[in-house]
This record gives sequence, structure tokens and C-alpha cells, in this order.
Amino acid sequence: MNIPGLVEITSYDELREVVPAPLQSTANKARKELHELDKQWLAESPFCLIATSAADGSCDVSPKGDPAGFTKVLDDRTIAIPERVGNRRVDGFLNVLTNPHVGLIYLLPGRGETLRINGRARIVKEAPFFDDMIVKGNRPQLALLVEIEEIFHHCSKAFLRSKLWKTETWNPDAVPSRAKIAKALDRKDADLAELEEYYGRSYEEGIYKAKY
Repeated sequence: MNIPGLVEITSYDELREVVPAPLQSTANKARKELHELDKQWLAESPFCLIATSAADGSCDVSPKGDPAGFTKVLDDRTIAIPERVGNRRVDGFLNVLTNPHVGLIYLLPGRGETLRINGRARIVKEAPFFDDMIVKGNRPQLALLVEIEEIFHHCSKAFLRSKLWKTETWNPDAVPSRAKIAKALDRKDADLAELEEYYGRSYEEGIYKAKY
């Protein structure tokens, strides 16, 4: 795209002219092992985002959510994340097959800080800890095993700027419903009333189906 007046940054030095080097305390805050405070955060977090990239550079970010503490700490450098029934695209898992590097961000509702973990992932289909990941009778068929290479806590500026947790700013009806979006983009031949029913209460009731 040709954008008049656009000035692109293409080198490290150009970038640092705009963004100076971080403070030493910030640059050196990344660790390689879980601290007890990190474990407490994971025990209370019900949601994370997993970023992956395939060997060709194509990227994906996938949300994962379960009851708080869904991520299992295996040791100070290893965690496991259960995979629940979804749309079967498994975009992130396909990326991991060709490039094991992953980035994770763990959220705690109401808190502006986040816990960030970078590491190398493996896809596992059976392990003793699967029995500890059962929710509403659902035992995961897959899990992502992550060997931690870098972990640190991130500040709250993005959450403060966005006012993400300020309920008075929420407006979920500002855009069409999921059913209307699906009708317009994904499932054009489907009946809207049926889609509204599907994405209603029955959708929530079916999120822990036993198998794909």
C-alpha cells in the first residue's frame, strides 16, 4: 500500500533513535524459572493468549480459558496447558509442529499487569497430569507442554489506556452479535434464527464436550 508521507523504520539504530534503550532494571527483569509469585499468578489466572509462528513466518494468537489455575506447573521451568474442544482449526498447534517457539500472556481479571512467558512447546496427547486437568468430566485429548526460556511481569499501561476492566466503558452491543457476524461472513447459507439459538445458551452448555 502506498501511503503518502509514510516514514518506515528499517534498522535497530533508527528504532533506538525513537525509543531509547530500557532501564537496566527493565532490561534484566526476565528470568528463566518460575518464582513462587509467578506460580501464584498462574494459580489464579483463568485466561491466556498463546502466540505461535510457523516455519514460513505466518503467525497465530489463540485464546485459552478454563477455571482459574488451568495451567499446570510441572516444575520451575515447565508448564502444561490443556486443549479443549474447539473449531478444529488447531492453527497454533500446526505452527508448533514446524516451529516450537511460543509466547504466552496470562491475564488476571481486574489487574492491569500481565505475566509473560516465552519458551519452546511440544504437543502431547497423553500424560499422567491429564487427570488433573479434568473439568466437568472432560479430560483433555491434547495439551501444550511449554519449557520456559523467559518469564517476567509486564506493566499495566495498556490496560490503563484502554480502560479494559472499567465496566462503565463496556459496550458489548456496539457491534452485531456473533450470530449476525457468522451469517454475514462464515455461514451465509444458515438461518439467522438458528444461529442465534446456536450461539446462545446451548453454545455455553456445550463447551466441555467430551471429544472433537
